Order: sequence, then structure tokens, then C-alpha cells
Amino acid sequence: MTSGHIQTVTGPIAPEALGPTLMHEHLLCNIVPPAARDGFTPVPLTMENAFDLNYGRVKGGKFPMQDIDVSTQEVRWMMQDGGAAIVELTIGGLVPDPEGLKRIAEDTGCQIVMGCGHYVEEYQDPANHDRDIDSFAEEIVAQVTTGAWGTDIRAGIIGEIGCQTPWTPLERKVMKGAVIAQQATGASVNVHPGREQDQPMEVAQFFIDSDEGDVTRLVLSHIDRTIFDDDRLCALADTGCVLEWDLFGQENTFYPLNDIDMPNDGKRLRDIRMLIDRGHLDQIVISHDICYSNRLQTYGGHGFGHIFRNVVPLMKERGWTQAEIDAVLIHNPRRVLTIQ
Repeated sequence: MTSGHIQTVTGPIAPEALGPTLMHEHLLCNIVPPAARDGFTPVPLTMENAFDLNYGRVKGGKFPMQDIDVSTQEVRWMMQDGGAAIVELTIGGLVPDPEGLKRIAEDTGCQIVMGCGHYVEEYQDPANHDRDIDSFAEEIVAQVTTGAWGTDIRAGIIGEIGCQTPWTPLERKVMKGAVIAQQATGASVNVHPGREQDQPMEVAQFFIDSDEGDVTRLVLSHIDRTIFDDDRLCALADTGCVLEWDLFGQENTFYPLNDIDMPNDGKRLRDIRMLIDRGHLDQIVISHDICYSNRLQTYGGHGFGHIFRNVVPLMKERGWTQAEIDAVLIHNPRRVLTIQ
């Protein structure tokens, strides 16, 4: 038996009760930057333009995800495909909805773990500039121990804490607050790193250099849009942090936010295989990071079930053992999400 508990939006559960888990998703979220939300009208989604919208070249194609009924149905489909749990990382700036998440969990039986803290500076309340590190730490601690966003629903993980390249002073303050809160609560921290290959290592080193930080309970998101060479991947894994490939289902090369060639799912699995063969199996988690509704099955996308429906069979076809699959989808999430 594993000691401690995992905090879901419907209450604590034993770590052994956590099933196959997506470690980075959004069920109720508004990804439109706050400065652009007034008067924002998404491009109408049709069968004719769905591919182009998902490809990323069409402006105004990132639809907010704020329909509880749609998200509930999407979670049901995910569970039919074999999933059981979702880590939902909609935090400050992205319009979090704890009550909505609780309703989805109660209606579906899905184990939903909610994040807390603040996203990148562009999405933060301007008043945050006047706050100090301790105020962010106290806020995050309260979100884990008492309740988040004006409710008594507790977060079970800190993050996805936002940073970018270059890292802004405000984002550093929030990150330091998250590190302090990590020590105070025992919760892990998920970080959205900047879109530059050395930024994940900068974050890992920030935790290593901090008296309060535990780099083994740091999850670095979006590895698949950030690091593209084995040496950097291996060096990052050697710090002991958890590496998250969370853009499964995005198979197109074009990436509108940076001048890179995005990998497909096959390349993601090859990169993960390299690290597994090097001894880092217990540091790998995966997900889709669905944060706009046109990636949902309801609107012609792959939905939350894609990993269970398509990627797990691909893993087996490529020689993964069941123990390796279970490590990535069950055992590693259990360890990361257990609050001691």
C-alpha cells in the first residue's frame, strides 16, 4: 500500500484507487488571452474547415471549452476507451471552474484532479504585479488545503504554473511561491515551460537550487514542443524531474507559436523509448493537453480517448510491455499525485 492520498475534486482517494490517467488536460477552460476576450467570436467550425482550424493556420480557431454537457460526454467517451482519471490544469487566467469539474466527476465517475496557481503573465490579473512571493505561496497552499477559486474544492496538484522565454519577474515570483507551497503541502508541481529548448532545464535548476524545492516532484509539460535532441532530453531526465509528453493527437508539423517541426505520435513514442531504455521509465507521463473545443470528438477532433484508443495499441505494436504501459499511465501518475 502507498501512504498518503490523492486529492480529487470529489474528495481524497487512496493512491491504489487511481486508474489509467491523463496527466495534462483541460475540461472547462478559456484559452483566449484576456485582452482579446471582449468581442471574441470564433471562426464557425464546419466539416470544410475543421482540418485547417486544427492545423493551426486559421486565426480565431481556438474555441473556448466552457460547455459542461459537452465535456461530460467527452469524459464518458474517454472512459469507454479505457481511461479513468484526468488531471485538469485550468488555473488562474484560464477561467477555472471547480464546481463544473465536480459536476463532471459526479456525473461520470471520472477521477478528476484539479490544478491551482497562475498561468503565464499575459493571462494574469495585472494586480499580481504588486504581490510578493509569500502571498502567492499562501494562496497556493490554501488552494490545496482548503479550497480553490472561492470554493471548498481542493486542488490536488500545483500548476500548470506558467513561464515563458525570457522568464518574466512576475512568473518567477509565482514559481517561487509554488516551490514554497510544494514543500508546505507535499503536492507536486506541473510547469508550462517557455518555448525554448533550454528553458525546461532552467526550471529544473530553479527547483534544485531552492531550499524548498523537490525536483523529483516537478512535472515539466510540453516536452514534445520544446526539446528536440537526445542530449538535452537525457540531461533533463538526469535531474530526476518528470517529463511530460502531452500533445498526443497533434500529428501536424506546423506549430503556430514557434518555428519548429512538431513531432507526430510515432516520434513521441521513439523519444520516450530512448529514455526508457536509458533507465527513466518512472519519470514519464503522457496526455493530450486539449485546451480548445475543436480537438474534441464532438467537433471532429481526437478527444480525450485518443491515447487509450490509438496510442496504447501503437505502443503494443512497437514492443512495449504491459508493465511499461502501466508505469506511464498508472503507476507514475499515482506517485506524482500522491500527497504525503
